[in-house]
Order: sequence, then structure tokens, then C-alpha cells
Amino acid sequence: MSKTSHIPIIILAAGQSIRMRGTDKLLQHISTVPLIKRQTEIALQATNGTVIVTLPSPPHPRYDALEGLNIQRVSVADAREGMAASLRAGFANLPKNTTAAMLLLADLPELTQVDLKKLLSAVDTGSKSLAWQATTEAGCPGHPIVFSSTLFPKIGELTGDIGARAILKQATNRITFVALPENRARRDLDTPEDWAAWREERSDD
Repeated sequence: MSKTSHIPIIILAAGQSIRMRGTDKLLQHISTVPLIKRQTEIALQATNGTVIVTLPSPPHPRYDALEGLNIQRVSVADAREGMAASLRAGFANLPKNTTAAMLLLADLPELTQVDLKKLLSAVDTGSKSLAWQATTEAGCPGHPIVFSSTLFPKIGELTGDIGARAILKQATNRITFVALPENRARRDLDTPEDWAAWREERSDD
């Protein structure tokens, strides 16, 4: 068992999917599985640590999609504030003495269990690195990202619709980059058009 296999994974899934114009991107099906469930399952397969999923206040259909999974559900009462609220809630619920945690966005449908394990295997909390960030095959920074506990207090101070980029700026020159295949680390689907184009691509395979 590798030393990184117990690193917790936080999945941000409390957003409103505003750009989907009335439908929920995280409930869109990939094969027969809602995206939010798919992402949670690959996280559970990648680590033996806690998997935390931040969610809108219940009741919400996303809870139903995650029924039966061995995860920690965290309701984000102030989710309308933006991404910072989900980040604060997720990291605040990490187990005590956590030395590093992975941040996984819920809307990256091409990521695989193998990708997550590859990033986790690169983590060395005894090194000078403060973060380990996935990139595309071409080297463009993306997600997931593993943060050292040194950065947890900074994440707890975030406000508004601010994501991990603000934290990474504070870790300049102390980030280890890990390339994943193709464009998996950045391919997100935010609009109905994005989904339609992506499904069309897959039908051509």
C-alpha cells in the first residue's frame, strides 16, 4: 500500500449549473451513470482515504445520485457565494492530522481512476512542494490538485467566487506538475452545447 493511498479527496459539487439553462450538468449521464456519481466512484477507487463531496443544501437530487456510496456529504449552506464557500466547507471537514488533500472538480468527465492514482503517487509531503497539479498532455495546468496541509489555512480564508488559482499563486515555484493524457485535466462541460459536442465526439470513436 503506497503512502499516498490514504490521501482524502474533496469533490466540489455544490455549484448551481447556471450555464446549463435549467438542467443540472452533474446529473447528466455518462453511459448510464450521473456524472456526480461517476466522479465520486473514481475517487473511491483511487484512495482509501475519506472522500468528501460538497453539495447544495438538501433536499437536492444530487443526494439521491450519491445514495449508498461510502462518502462524507457536506452541505454548503452559503453555496451561492461561489466556489470559495465549497472550498472552505470541504477542507474544514478533513480528518484531523491530514497532511495533504486532493481537490477534484465534479465536472471533468474524462478523468479516470488511473489519472487520480497517478497524481496521488507523485505526492511527497516531505519534499519542498506545496501542491501537486495535474496538467494536460501538452502541459497546460488543470485539475485535480493535491494541496499540502501548509496551504489549508489559506484555503480557509478564501471568499467569493474564487477557486484554487489564488492559492496556487502563493505556492509559485513549489508546485509539482503531473501530466495526464490528452486534455483530461481541463475538459469540463458547462453548457448544453458543450455536452452535445462532447457526445458527438464520442459517437465518432
